[in-house]
Amino acid sequence: MDLLILLTYAALCIAVFKVFRIPLTKWTVPTAVLGGIILIATLVLLMNYNHPFTRQVRQAYAITPLVSEVRARVVSVDVAPNTLVEAGTPLFTLDARQFQAKVDRLTAELADALRGSDSRGAGVSEAEANLLAAEAERDQARRTLARYQGASSAFSRQQIDEAQQNAQTTEARVAQAEAALERAQAEQRPGDDDEDPVVAAKRAELVQAQLDLDNTVIRAPTAGYLSQLAVRPGMMAVPLPLRPLGVFIHDEKGRFTGAFRQQALNRIEAGNDAELTFTALPGQVFAAEVIEVLPAIAESQVAASDRLLGADAFASTNAPALVTLRLKPGQDIPDLPLGVSAQAAVYTEHFHHVAIMRKVLLRMLGWQHYVYLDH
Repeated sequence: MDLLILLTYAALCIAVFKVFRIPLTKWTVPTAVLGGIILIATLVLLMNYNHPFTRQVRQAYAITPLVSEVRARVVSVDVAPNTLVEAGTPLFTLDARQFQAKVDRLTAELADALRGSDSRGAGVSEAEANLLAAEAERDQARRTLARYQGASSAFSRQQIDEAQQNAQTTEARVAQAEAALERAQAEQRPGDDDEDPVVAAKRAELVQAQLDLDNTVIRAPTAGYLSQLAVRPGMMAVPLPLRPLGVFIHDEKGRFTGAFRQQALNRIEAGNDAELTFTALPGQVFAAEVIEVLPAIAESQVAASDRLLGADAFASTNAPALVTLRLKPGQDIPDLPLGVSAQAAVYTEHFHHVAIMRKVLLRMLGWQHYVYLDH
């Protein structure tokens, strides 16, 4: 582009010198040359500052390591590698016999706990009935004692003592019945709206066992596919993050991340128009837009450590800023491996007439991708 501008300016100068018969002197020629230098430098600086460009663009995509939540042997691999599957599709099936046996055992224990809870409920009813009977006997003994004491002349001393002793005995029976009722209620449940603690504990164990059983089938978290699948039946799956069964690649619209000079931060904003040209697609340019400027530069991060930072931690003084781009609707690229490289130019509202230079340069670069040499 610089050469094109220079040749255009040179042709314009020659035409002016010829048409207006300007003599070639030590003043006119240097003036024309100096004017060309100033013109080109001004245009290039305006273009670079207001419409930044980068060669460092990559298509970013997310992956999920598939880690088993239970320890079991792989029984079958249910999908083929690099085949698109829907969310929830079984990927691997693990040996579920031990987990099924645990679910069956806890199911039986829960049923037994429910029967025990019913029997404890019956125990409360029985204790309440015993308490009512003891209170009735006590009340009857009190009335008898009061009648004997009210007509002491009609009853012997021995009869009065027996009535008094009977009243004390019934009082003790009532106290025993109340204590038995409290024990039965404590064994049954803490409150009317709460579940029996024994039943609740068994139910929770059964839920966990059922979850482990369900986890013997590892399913696709979203739509996507497995790549470089190396798992075979008979291998052991373990719940360790360092030993995943595979890597799941999500089927998402790829976003592109470009590394721009920090000077470009003065102009790039979310919503700016942009264009991308891919190394794998020579001669093609795709319309895009800026999604965001990442709020942090990785080279300057600081993590908690037992060592102090030295000057080498800040050696990279001009680390690029990352900008996320996406293709505009209708600008889908052909099927290419995720992670392809590209080059990008961002067009801001400042000096928008100069953007034509950047667009021409980007298209020239796209055509240059046809030319390469294998070493």
